[in-house]
Amino acid sequence: MTDADAALPPSGAAPRRLVDVQAAVNAELDRLAPVLDELGALFEAAGHELALVGGPVRDAMLGRRSNDLDLTTSARPEQTERILKAWGDAWWDMGRDFGTIGCRKGDWVVEVTTYRSESYDPSSRKPEVAYGDTLEGDLGRRDFAVNAMAVRLPGREVVDPFGGVLDLAHGVLRTPGTPEQSFSDDPLRMMRAARFAAQLGFTVDDAVVAAMTAMADRIAIVSAERVRDELVKLICAPHPREGLELLVGTGLADHVLPELPALRLERDEHHRHKDVYDHTLTVLEQAIELEPRLNERADLPAPDFVSRFAALMHDVGKPRTRRFLDDGTVTFHHHDVVGAKITRKRMRALKFSNDQIEAVGSLVELHLRFHGYGSGEWTDAAVRRYVRDAGDQLERLHVLTRADCTTRNKRKAERLRRTYDDLEQRIDRLSAEEELASIRPDLDGNQIMTILGIEPGREVGEAYKFLLELRLDNGPMSEDDATAALRQWWAERQRD
Repeated sequence: MTDADAALPPSGAAPRRLVDVQAAVNAELDRLAPVLDELGALFEAAGHELALVGGPVRDAMLGRRSNDLDLTTSARPEQTERILKAWGDAWWDMGRDFGTIGCRKGDWVVEVTTYRSESYDPSSRKPEVAYGDTLEGDLGRRDFAVNAMAVRLPGREVVDPFGGVLDLAHGVLRTPGTPEQSFSDDPLRMMRAARFAAQLGFTVDDAVVAAMTAMADRIAIVSAERVRDELVKLICAPHPREGLELLVGTGLADHVLPELPALRLERDEHHRHKDVYDHTLTVLEQAIELEPRLNERADLPAPDFVSRFAALMHDVGKPRTRRFLDDGTVTFHHHDVVGAKITRKRMRALKFSNDQIEAVGSLVELHLRFHGYGSGEWTDAAVRRYVRDAGDQLERLHVLTRADCTTRNKRKAERLRRTYDDLEQRIDRLSAEEELASIRPDLDGNQIMTILGIEPGREVGEAYKFLLELRLDNGPMSEDDATAALRQWWAERQRD
């Protein structure tokens, strides 16, 4: 056995022997053979080279399956187009400017890109695309060595000029060339390093970390949309804490998500509060553990970005609201409201959709609501308002509120769990009795106008709001009782 065969990934993950890596890629290539062997033969017959490349090769070596295949070729786009149009069920050329032609064949999606050689303007991350002549040259422009491997087709020769197989066995991320040159060419690769650390559980090479730290401000030339997309992938990865800690440790987070490193509040022996930064990452991990509640397929839960990002941002209002008291304690009054404003502002800067901004912002604003009701003295009216205010984010609010308990005091943690169990049971009972999810007044707008003899306008809205509050306080009312209450409210209003 070689040293590489026995090597443990620095992260402490299980070792990968090179013989197992080879077995995994062979098994995956056998599964892909109906597509790859046929395409390889077609390109070879036309006098062109073809290779499976990048992520699909890496994932094959990790034993992961995918029906989305990236290939690279010596053929020019028009030559690739002719082959794919004749072979596939459908084809597209949206990536033609970058040398990419795509097609679908049954359940398979294939994208074939001409060998590329790129040069970059230091003030922009957009490359000037030029076609290359060799597979090795194409691989050299890629972000990390584990993504710079290829399998020639149809012969299945593994091409690994930068030691990607060994890096994969060790669980480490390195760049094919110097990280300084790689990140100068494309600063977004620094965020990809954090994302791959989160997705794969790999350790990032010291030289890569050093370059990320020295060049963090280069991320400013990358568009907000591209930063957002990488951040979403990182947060939805299996190990987001590893990626987020790398962003914070290198200073990248100061540029893309400054609210996170700001949670590392200074502490001293005279003022007591828990580590907000560590607490936040723990809440994120606990929210991920509770994600099966949000999925119909609890056996195969999908990552829920809104829930995870709300967990990450729920305490970002604390730095601005921290106050020191004479007895040595620290308060963060109204950090929920302040945090919601900060969250919405950051998400707008990152170009998130309005729906995502509203969902996450609402969860941050509501995350303390449960604790405002003491040890469980919930009236029916309070339960109704909790459900009304949460709206369609109720299940996510359940997850966030439960995840927000990170106390090491087992008795306190159990008490909070029982209290929230009781709240959820109350919600279920009232929902069955009163249809809480669609709470509305017992009279609609037309009935209000008829009873009060008024025309559409502001007064109808005020009457509607009065009836809604009455419904929340008292539960369902009969039409006669609601009418009597409305007439009394209107009479008192006229006297005022």
